[in-house]
Amino acid sequence: MKYTNIGLAILSALPYLAHAEHEGTQHLDTVHVVSEKQKTSLTQPDIEAAKKELAKTAGGTTLVDMVTVREGRTSNMQDTLGMATGVLAQSRFGAEETRLSIRGSGLQRTFHGRGLKLMQDGIAINLADGGFDFPAIDPMSTDYIEVYRGANALQYGSSNLGGSINFISRTGYTASPLEIRTEGGSYGYARLGISTGGVKDDIDYFVTASKYHTDSFRDNAQQSADRLTGNVGIKINEQVETRFYFGYVNNDSQLSSSLTKSQLKDDPRQATVTPGQGINQRDINVSRLANKTTILFDQSKLELGAFYSHKSLYHPIGNFGDTTGVIDQSSNDVGLTARWSHMGELFGLKNEFIAGLSPTRGRTDAKNFVNVNAKRGALLNNFDQKASNFEAYLEDRLSLDEQWTVITGVQYAKSKRDSQDQLITASGNQSVDKTYSQTSPKLGVLYQLQPQVQLFANASRSFEPPSFGELNSLVVSSLNAQKGTTFEIGSRGNSEFIDWDIALYQARLQDELLQVGAVGSPFANQTINAGKTIHRGLEFGLTGKLPYSLQWRSSLLINDFKLDDDPTFGNNRLPGIQRSLLRAELLYRGSDFLENFYIGPTIEWSPQRYNVDFAETLYADSYFLWGVKAGQKINQHWSWFVEGRNLADQKYAATTGVIADARRAFTSPAQFFPGDGRTAYLGVTWTY
Repeated sequence: MKYTNIGLAILSALPYLAHAEHEGTQHLDTVHVVSEKQKTSLTQPDIEAAKKELAKTAGGTTLVDMVTVREGRTSNMQDTLGMATGVLAQSRFGAEETRLSIRGSGLQRTFHGRGLKLMQDGIAINLADGGFDFPAIDPMSTDYIEVYRGANALQYGSSNLGGSINFISRTGYTASPLEIRTEGGSYGYARLGISTGGVKDDIDYFVTASKYHTDSFRDNAQQSADRLTGNVGIKINEQVETRFYFGYVNNDSQLSSSLTKSQLKDDPRQATVTPGQGINQRDINVSRLANKTTILFDQSKLELGAFYSHKSLYHPIGNFGDTTGVIDQSSNDVGLTARWSHMGELFGLKNEFIAGLSPTRGRTDAKNFVNVNAKRGALLNNFDQKASNFEAYLEDRLSLDEQWTVITGVQYAKSKRDSQDQLITASGNQSVDKTYSQTSPKLGVLYQLQPQVQLFANASRSFEPPSFGELNSLVVSSLNAQKGTTFEIGSRGNSEFIDWDIALYQARLQDELLQVGAVGSPFANQTINAGKTIHRGLEFGLTGKLPYSLQWRSSLLINDFKLDDDPTFGNNRLPGIQRSLLRAELLYRGSDFLENFYIGPTIEWSPQRYNVDFAETLYADSYFLWGVKAGQKINQHWSWFVEGRNLADQKYAATTGVIADARRAFTSPAQFFPGDGRTAYLGVTWTY
């Protein structure tokens, strides 16, 4: 594969670049600085500690510093994770609804999210059936983000293809006493956030409230959200700390329709509404409570956690069968976590051992009504859905010497999906009762080539049972769990002038959960097990300091996802995802009288067209977007930014639906979700 050769060439060159930069360095005498020890949180490691922890992983990991993210708009997952190495984040409607994927996880999930384990402070955000909702996270409350790609998330019990994303909250130790941030811009975009935090003796606290609204670039795509998020930590003594978390979000979203390619080129803002059904919507209300307790021993650490969440969903979409219409759900989820880590010796060698378990359980009252102008009509169906999971995992890191570390791990997962049909209709009994289980091993090796340069490789198994979104889709079916084997090699490092993070991977999957859009509807879906598929690709993040105070920052994804001897479509490419995607920025970062000032261009480039159907007959076109952003931290109190996006006003598809064959009769060609046109944003932050 030509992409593999490119990646290997980059991989082999980077350590020498770093070595060259260090040649000629003058070594000065060591200076010891003694100061009073700062108080820190036991439950929430600071960003420097997180970097050291990620560096122990024999595989692809990324740390996203929200200080950098807040140099521009912070509206959705694309804003916060769009530049994270290995992460595909594409906004569907220009707002919070996002297609979020790592290594093709949840590849064709065109609603909600699947294929990743989302966590807040190490505690799962996902519902018990594996699905997750994007509005559950407030970027105002996040200090930094940890991304564990693939099986590198095993240390948190995750064994799915994509891995996990862990949003670490601000605390009283990291937050300002008072911060007010406002953002505004094109098409009625407005965001206001107020936060406060502090420490009083052995108690610290952080609270943020935010309000958000946009009319959106698209017609029929208004979005709004109100959030309240916070946590309170209590340091019982120097070895024990407990922290309580709370969160509330009320998110109302209109869902603009997909378009045909000709409609997109003619007027990407337009939207269609089916007579008698009103505008499609997804209104979510989520309340969440959690606790995390950390106990330190001489060489060990025990972390205990628990959470409860309640979610209500009101979701009018098209009338297609008795599992669509107005989707009206109420769910309650609970879970526990326990994680033990021990630093010691094994066979006289430095060794770190991690063990954990994570049981979760959820129950959903899921009803479907006829959609009558976005209101409930006659009852169509009624499901009592119960999901439970039990995950137990072990991971061991054995340091053979100062350079070589061997990482072994194993996870056992057992999941139950029980959806009982409480209203038998002409479609028959649509009940599903399935249990899935698998033991997933991992073996990795980490080589410290230089003090700041690492090479790594690993092999692992992955496992993902279907969520109720798959089991109770348009055509209810008894699905198998998705399983796979992944191989990965890569490198990461940093020096005075260059930081990089690169990984090459190949995953061979069995029974991949793939969605095929229902005939005539972009919102009704059918999920299938696809037999054999192959996911392979390149993940490359690079930050470089250039002459004249310039900084280059980029994230490159190359995706080569294919069917493997499918009886109908052979070895065709899997549809619905860019074959390659580059996001980058080149910023001048001033000094002296322009201290903390930055300005420069930004780009997003998808250089190849990609197929929307399995038959490879309908394609989304390539595109190139450019913009400009600027800003400055004036002093310790004031900072600002301005940002222009897609300044050439390109008409393009940010993401698409997925269908089997666009040539088939009654198959809708309206599968394209236009990205935003020319937009501009302004933000101001005041910190006390």
